[in-house]
Amino acid sequence: MAVIHHTTLKPTKTELLAGWLPGRPWYRGGPAPVLEKSGGFRLDDPEGEVGIEFIVATDTASPGRTAYLAPLTYRGAPLEGAEHALVGTMEHGVLGTRWVYDGCHDPVLVTQSLALIEGRARAMAQSVSDTPDREVTRSYTGAPLSLNGFTPEPADGADGTRLPTPNGTVLEIHRVLAPVAGQHPPVPRDALGHIATGWPGPDDSRLRALFMTLRQA
Repeated sequence: MAVIHHTTLKPTKTELLAGWLPGRPWYRGGPAPVLEKSGGFRLDDPEGEVGIEFIVATDTASPGRTAYLAPLTYRGAPLEGAEHALVGTMEHGVLGTRWVYDGCHDPVLVTQSLALIEGRARAMAQSVSDTPDREVTRSYTGAPLSLNGFTPEPADGADGTRLPTPNGTVLEIHRVLAPVAGQHPPVPRDALGHIATGWPGPDDSRLRALFMTLRQA
């Protein structure tokens, strides 16, 4: 399981994202977002090499406090062929230089996300080592997924990212989150699977949203 180091990051994750988000086709805000890290969870890399984190980054400068989903991977060396997916680099107080990628382009994050949907992987707490995140919900009703040799080829749209898989399905990553308060977000009837979780909202509320939906292509 991943060990969470409580140490310095230069720049911080929200600072990296504030420079990267305005260039995304699904971004809704102005040229200078003011981001706060509102929630999220982690997944473990079975090989123990890649950090995997799903961050809810809320733009407090936008009307209605727009919440974005940023799936990120952290690597100790550049990911070959993924220069276009690099969010930036940061200096970690323990691990040194970390290359931070849009995880939708990283096969480790995509493979583990589908394993979570199937129930073969566990969501882990964002800021506590070796602790499952029991608020994350998932479902899957299809046949076993096989991703041997899979190279992700995601496509960004106005609302999120679509990622075809070799199994004839499409994983939809909801980049602009649609939170609901105090209840589980509705899952589309045609969904084969989903991932959802919650984070603190204003006025002591608890917001929940779909992070990912798996559909038939």
